[in-house]
Amino acid sequence: MSENHNNARHRRGRSVLAVGVPVVLTAAGALAYGPDLGLLGAGAQQRAAAATATAPAWATAVADGFASVDAQGQNGTYGGRDGQVVTVRTQAELEKYATATEPYVIVVAATIDMNPVGKEIKVRSDKTIVGSGTSGHIVGGGFFLGSGVHNVIIRNLTIRDAYQGVWNDKEHDFDAIQMDGAHHVWIDHNDLRHMADGLIDVRKDSTNVTVSWNRMSDDNKAFGIGWTDNVVTDITIHHNWIRETEQRNPSTDNAAHAHLYNNFLEDVAGTDIKSSYGNYSRGKTAMVLENSYFQGVNNPVIKDATATLVQRGNVFSGTSGRNESGGAAFDPKVHYSYALDAASNVPSLLKSGAGPSTSVGISMSTKAATTLTVAKDGSGQYSTVQAAVNAVPANNASRIVIAVKPGTYRETVKVPANKPHVTIQGTGGSRKDTVIVYNNAAGTPKPDGSGTYGTGGSATVAVEADDFQARNLTFSNDFDEKANQNLSGHQAVALRTAADKVFLDGVIVDGDQDTLLLDTAAKDRLGRVYVANTYVMGNVDFIFGRATAVVDRSVITLKKRWDGSSGGYVTAPSTAANRKGILIANSAVGGDVSASSFYLGRPWHAGGDATLDPQTTVRNTTLGAAVKSTPWTDMSGFSWKDDRFAEYRNSGAGSGSASTDRPQLTDAQAAAQEVADWLGDWTPSAS
Repeated sequence: MSENHNNARHRRGRSVLAVGVPVVLTAAGALAYGPDLGLLGAGAQQRAAAATATAPAWATAVADGFASVDAQGQNGTYGGRDGQVVTVRTQAELEKYATATEPYVIVVAATIDMNPVGKEIKVRSDKTIVGSGTSGHIVGGGFFLGSGVHNVIIRNLTIRDAYQGVWNDKEHDFDAIQMDGAHHVWIDHNDLRHMADGLIDVRKDSTNVTVSWNRMSDDNKAFGIGWTDNVVTDITIHHNWIRETEQRNPSTDNAAHAHLYNNFLEDVAGTDIKSSYGNYSRGKTAMVLENSYFQGVNNPVIKDATATLVQRGNVFSGTSGRNESGGAAFDPKVHYSYALDAASNVPSLLKSGAGPSTSVGISMSTKAATTLTVAKDGSGQYSTVQAAVNAVPANNASRIVIAVKPGTYRETVKVPANKPHVTIQGTGGSRKDTVIVYNNAAGTPKPDGSGTYGTGGSATVAVEADDFQARNLTFSNDFDEKANQNLSGHQAVALRTAADKVFLDGVIVDGDQDTLLLDTAAKDRLGRVYVANTYVMGNVDFIFGRATAVVDRSVITLKKRWDGSSGGYVTAPSTAANRKGILIANSAVGGDVSASSFYLGRPWHAGGDATLDPQTTVRNTTLGAAVKSTPWTDMSGFSWKDDRFAEYRNSGAGSGSASTDRPQLTDAQAAAQEVADWLGDWTPSAS
């Protein structure tokens, strides 16, 4: 973006593994990037290679929420990741491994009809039971976790159809998942429906449970918690779509801590199923209910006189009856970190993201990705990267890798929104071997005479498709500012992203002004970007936009201006209110520029939008002498002090102690501003 504040554009602590990035991610990085990054040694590469060979990403996934808390002698919930991976297709095979004493990752790759109907397999500790893609179905039965059973993950399954013809069935206790005295259990991305009794029952002092990203539907009783006088249960319930269920949505009795957030409760008009109530806090339950969306639900939130219930940020549309709160409850962030989505986005997020999936992060498929090859010399299927992108089918459901042979590809590339799950990967020994480059700038006239490109349109590579990945190559914009002083707009973007779940993995992004634009598809849309083991180079606002973006374990290189002078700004976030902005963590900032010449950031209120709340946090990062002692500054009439700019435990010649001009996070604040807080439910993994 322009340095000119009057430009029209402006009127416009813990380790990485501890916050949810799996071992396989760092392993893939060490093997793919080559020696030029210099962040991982040969020994680390060898250890990482071994991890990659033995631990698929989906087998090493770990829980968030209360299931992640160290308690009851169990530190977190990781299931059977330390055991053998086995694939089952029959009830006998499933029972054999689920009831074994050893840890297992059990991949369900077929529809299993339970015999007798209503049978609940008694799962033992240290198990991951996970569906293969969307093909893992348990029909007419479910799972039982008894007293003392712990460290169990149930993921990506459809559990359905134990219904016996009686809506409020008092005779058949056929649940999808029942716990009696279990602890450290993670129930994630399942489709639970049409059972004889409850879809999930968390009973008899079961605790440290997280229930996330599930679809629960077509049942009288969705989700019951408690049935004991002891107030010990700690449970997190987030990003679940509870639809067309009458009661227990959930009903929470005598829970010590019940944290519910970003859930979507929907009672569809004109059907036979009518909700009697939504979220219920009863007994001595302490409940915190945040940023959930209630559509058409009767009595959406209710509480007993003895319970406490704190509400924040919820949306109620077409609801009626009781909507209650009261009492102090508790602060969830004392127990674990988490990130909230805006309640208005919850229905669309869950309609597209809840339940079993073949998408990255929870894909259980062993099918190899489709690969398209690009080579300038004609030895590949395509001679340009854009031609390969054009060959990707619209609305493709699985990963497509565009393997680009070494060379310089002078072209612009656009990955449109209807082509998700695309990876562009250089095949050379170094990320420097494969370069996609062009030289458009904001002020460059379009060939058809329809005006200039503008900042976003100047991008060499534009990504508008979700679940995009890039690795082992360079994105560059080599616009010559010195030779084009007559142009009014020198913003020249190398890479623009406007999508969710974008993973830039061991690349170089090179430019001068506005190098890396990390945007979202719309102001009200979530767009997460994870940049790891990467070089980003520039001088003015060269990491900018409204995405929820993490730059992790990377090198940020400061460059001189076209006239040889030093000075600039690393970040220019335009974050929407209630979103996370830009997080730079575990990285290095420096370059061959003058001392005290660069700001870490300034607030970009795009279009003069005062409702924005720009955010940059720089933490656990080495700052070179080029960084100013007052590292934040104002922009276009907006004061950085009115927005969110802070540091935490940085080091190096450019670091400094806390002052009114250099805010530092407290330890408590920093605990809520880590990589996992930015990424939420998404764990990036190479694919």
